Amino acid sequence: MALLDLLMTILIYVVPFVFVLTMVVFFHELGHFLVGRWCGVKIDAFSIGFGPELWGFYDRYGTRWRLAAIPLGGYVKFHGDANGASVPDPERIESMPEDERKLTFFAQSVWKRAAIVVAGPLANFVLAIVIFTFLYASFGRNILLPKVASVQAGGAAAQAGFEPGDLVLTIDGEPIDSFGKMQEIVSSSTGKPLAIVVRRAGQDVTLQATPQLREIETALGKTKIGMIGLQASSDPADQREERYSVGRSFVLAVTETWTIIERTGSYLGGLVVGREATDQLSGPIGIAQVSGQMAKAIDKVGVGPLFNLIAILSISIGLLNLAPVPLLDGGHLLFYAIEAARGRALAERTQEYAFRVGLAMVCTLMVFSTYNDLARLLHRLAGAGID
Repeated sequence: MALLDLLMTILIYVVPFVFVLTMVVFFHELGHFLVGRWCGVKIDAFSIGFGPELWGFYDRYGTRWRLAAIPLGGYVKFHGDANGASVPDPERIESMPEDERKLTFFAQSVWKRAAIVVAGPLANFVLAIVIFTFLYASFGRNILLPKVASVQAGGAAAQAGFEPGDLVLTIDGEPIDSFGKMQEIVSSSTGKPLAIVVRRAGQDVTLQATPQLREIETALGKTKIGMIGLQASSDPADQREERYSVGRSFVLAVTETWTIIERTGSYLGGLVVGREATDQLSGPIGIAQVSGQMAKAIDKVGVGPLFNLIAILSISIGLLNLAPVPLLDGGHLLFYAIEAARGRALAERTQEYAFRVGLAMVCTLMVFSTYNDLARLLHRLAGAGID
């Protein structure tokens, strides 16, 4: 029975996690790969996962496509790289014949190198847009009108003068067409006074409410977001289903992707200045948990939520990789910007030390996120009476 339980756990959580992460990593690395090949760079390996190779083959250009044993990332290894993090191998490059050296990543102009590096995160954003376009075109959207059913006593909305039956029209001048749109703005505006126009008994009334930070339960555990204390209407008359053409779906997908980029970027920026707490970060365990939950619900709600998760994770990974941290794509872009400005690259020793610092920062982030995942998991088990 214990073995059967273990196999079921692997099937329910590990397999969906590997699928979700592999999709995101594959498209990220595919961006690097396609632009690198377009720029004339020889590519030694395209790997999904790290560690020992489980399966692989060579294409007609000499690139080794490999599936590795540890499915927690991947890399494209360009000719002349010492490893999959695009760290150069100066001695090897120096010993190459001139014709071969021209095919290395570091023999390219700074602009080509920058294009190859930025292509990875951009591919993540493109993947998200494609997924959102597919979901909108295939399933449409269930729209819940931004109509107030009840107002939480003592909350920001009650203090602002909201009343049951109010229909929200705009927030800070931005039109609101759904309760979900209102939640998006409010949740990311903690401590910021919002001018909210509502329609009440045929009249437009302007109210001002300041979202307060509240802890809520999500699929990844408890998280803190801005709230004003409004309950949505449950009346079927206040709900509608909208279908979209492919063109309209694409526009909505781009808008949704940009909204997530803004919110994620705001959170990451808040971490840097100390406005946001690190306990909101999630790592591989959290991703595996929510992937499993989405997979288990496929028979009830379809594949939409699982692919929605892939899109959101793709955006998050793309944006995180653009952070100006050595070892990440953003760190490489920072080095290239310095090189373009001063006319020559930074000293190899300087870059080496920077990469070590970047590695330490990435490892610290992984430790924090994994610790958060474990803390949430233990909290849930304790709440369920499991020791």
